[in-house]
Amino acid sequence: MVNYEMMRDKCPNIKENIKQCNCSYDPCDRKGLCCQCLHYHRRNGELPGCYFSDAVEKTFDRSISRFIQSRK
Repeated sequence: MVNYEMMRDKCPNIKENIKQCNCSYDPCDRKGLCCQCLHYHRRNGELPGCYFSDAVEKTFDRSISRFIQSRK
């Protein structure tokens, strides 16, 4: 199991990352750990919440097609 708490302690950008993170999924262990978030969503064929407006992010539809649709 990945120890995200240890990663959070070592991340030099964690405070700035948290300020910019609009992820509304409260139990997310990767919050503020952008590298881990990107890898997770890429493995799932998705984009992280920060690519979406707050309103779209709250739908939890992180698909690439939703991203494209939201940019039109």
